[in-house]
Amino acid sequence: MNRLHRPALSRLVLAGAAALALVGAALAPASGAPAAAVDRPEYVALGDSYSAGVFVRPWEEHDGCGRSGRNYPHQVAQQLGLALTDVTCGAAEVVDGVLEPQPSDKIYGPPSIPPPGGWSDLRPQVEALSSDTDVVTVGIGGNSLGFGPIMLQCIELGITKPLQTAPCTKYYTEGGGGEDWLAERFAQLDRDFDRMMSVIRARAPRARVAVVGYPAIVPHNSGCTFLHWNQLGSVKKGDMPWLDRLERQLNGLLERQAGHHGASYVDIYGPSVGHGVCESGDTKWMYGIRDNLTGDGNQTDEPSEECKEIPGTGEACTFVRPNARGLDNQARQVSRALTSEG
Repeated sequence: MNRLHRPALSRLVLAGAAALALVGAALAPASGAPAAAVDRPEYVALGDSYSAGVFVRPWEEHDGCGRSGRNYPHQVAQQLGLALTDVTCGAAEVVDGVLEPQPSDKIYGPPSIPPPGGWSDLRPQVEALSSDTDVVTVGIGGNSLGFGPIMLQCIELGITKPLQTAPCTKYYTEGGGGEDWLAERFAQLDRDFDRMMSVIRARAPRARVAVVGYPAIVPHNSGCTFLHWNQLGSVKKGDMPWLDRLERQLNGLLERQAGHHGASYVDIYGPSVGHGVCESGDTKWMYGIRDNLTGDGNQTDEPSEECKEIPGTGEACTFVRPNARGLDNQARQVSRALTSEG
């Protein structure tokens, strides 16, 4: 049954049947008997900014995690009739966020400017799991790998090494100083992800677990323009193939760990090829470094001092995350994976 635990599937089916029964009851003549309550399967969403849907309107503002009401946990819960507990958070890591508390100095919003006194530390996301949990999704790993610092390194090298066509690639692969660091980050992520999956299984032993991969950011560089900050700013075009290989390597680690622990792997990368950060209009499913906000409503974000230093005219420092169309794609793939028996 493709890593599917039968109790979870049964409750999904029963919830759907109950929902149909309630619709039928609403259309039938009224009687004195009260309608039966629907026992909805319990769904817990764990993850980082790609799962939280950071900077896609409307987002929560109370804890600095920036969870969007349009993120895939909310869309999937609505589509499948699940009772959602969404503890995803921007900047979360496998350890500092999922397994252990997320410290306040690793909470970045939005809102990007924290309240007086700053944000509070957050409890470990795994504490939301229990023996009653039916469905778990987890989308995590990029921050633990250090994708943010890697991007910043590529941005800086694109400015400081103007005569090199691929300075970031050279730094991380050709004796530039970053090879050993990156290899150790991958090794540590592998160990931490393995431990996390074991903890998820122990806390939610009968749940269906799905590991959600990352979308295609820059599978093709033909549409990218140097110093366009709604794309990748000062990252050199010659470095973009290496960044794409890095992301595919990260997704490969997640898929391998999912299989090792009897979980489903949700491929977000494949369906998003051709919709990366270098595209335009509705074809673009990724925010650039500084970009215009997407989603419903008119919510905005007052820029931090660091954001004000970034060139460009975008509304917010969105820094390479899925936009509203990207969240919709994630929701399609996760929903399909959770309802598939094949």
